[in-house]
Amino acid sequence: MVDLAFVIAGSEATGGAGLQVDLKTFQQLGVYGVGTTTCIVSFDPENNWGHRFFPVPAEVIADQIQAATAAHDLAVVKIGMLGTPATIDVVAEALGRQSWRHVVLDPVLICKGQEPGAALDTDNALRTQVLPHATVVTPNLFEAKTLSGMDAIESVDDLAEAAKRIHDLGPQYVVAKGGVELPGEDAVDVFFDGNEMTLLSAPKVGSERVSGAGCTLAAAITAELAKGTDVARAVRIAKDLVTRGIKGRVSANTPFDTVWQGA
Repeated sequence: MVDLAFVIAGSEATGGAGLQVDLKTFQQLGVYGVGTTTCIVSFDPENNWGHRFFPVPAEVIADQIQAATAAHDLAVVKIGMLGTPATIDVVAEALGRQSWRHVVLDPVLICKGQEPGAALDTDNALRTQVLPHATVVTPNLFEAKTLSGMDAIESVDDLAEAAKRIHDLGPQYVVAKGGVELPGEDAVDVFFDGNEMTLLSAPKVGSERVSGAGCTLAAAITAELAKGTDVARAVRIAKDLVTRGIKGRVSANTPFDTVWQGA
């Protein structure tokens, strides 16, 4: 029997993030992926590789979800970039329509390179409508700070405090990612299960963020959960896959490298 995983996320035209990465990660881990597109993001090579963002109409998102869930018995879903309150409304309604074994939320508040305020109007909707459905939520440093309401996250202790605050908002498990942005030689993430805080550490690979790392981590957790792996082990497998993918990164004509899931 083939394991299935569903993803609801944005498309990123260079292949380095979003739905493209999610489906590649599912495939790499032996899981059949089904996807719904919420928005189309394309970098503008003539404008310093800035983002061009086009939201898919809400009714088209609803149609895609209807088709995917009618065609397949889907019980594990990853939520990626939503981007607008209207999209969040549609996705939250879909999450509440059936019982999900696991929901993995990568709470994408901004695209890398956007101004931090570009998507802040979606924060409250995401926090109140989608976050409580999550089995696992995987915020990066900016997202952890925003969701937790903290002024700054400058240490692993701060990151752990943010994870606790985010857990109080409803998700069962929190993976807060420090990555290369916290000081020290290691890329440290924290995993909080409501009782115990676990540090997940690996030596940093360079000092720059790599596109697709967050998408890959959440998608790998989703794929492992679809196979029946327990949450703690799924998170560790995902961390290892991302570390290897960063080491085997793909360079392009963009000002950033991307994770290679096949590494």
